[in-house]
Amino acid sequence: MTAMRLVQRMKRDWMHTGRRPSGLCGAALLVAARMHEFCRTIKEVVSVVKVCESTLRKRLTEFEDTPSSQLTIEEFMRVDLDQECDPPCFTAGLEKKKSLEGTKRGRGEPGAGGRCLKAKRPVAVVHPGHDSSGPL
Repeated sequence: MTAMRLVQRMKRDWMHTGRRPSGLCGAALLVAARMHEFCRTIKEVVSVVKVCESTLRKRLTEFEDTPSSQLTIEEFMRVDLDQECDPPCFTAGLEKKKSLEGTKRGRGEPGAGGRCLKAKRPVAVVHPGHDSSGPL
């Protein structure tokens, strides 16, 4: 029952779009087992649902980013959240776009101060006409 509810919630959060159902089912089985204090490993679930371990871990990570994962067991069973999340591919695209914008700013454009926003370290900026072999 709990695994079915988890799959319903994953579908509402658009995690099923463009994916085979076995990864979602595996993630739901693992989470449901742990919610009810059954000690199951990822390898045991992988052998049952026939997906790669990395696929199962990705689905668990995607579920972790949803509001449903922040609920307690009692709240999850009692409350039916009305809000939906954006699809994981959409949110990944937004994050990639933000990191690209941050990288552009980090190359000496205004607003970054010559620092790479993602790595938090100085970026070597090569100006036209300057020899890039030596230090700036």
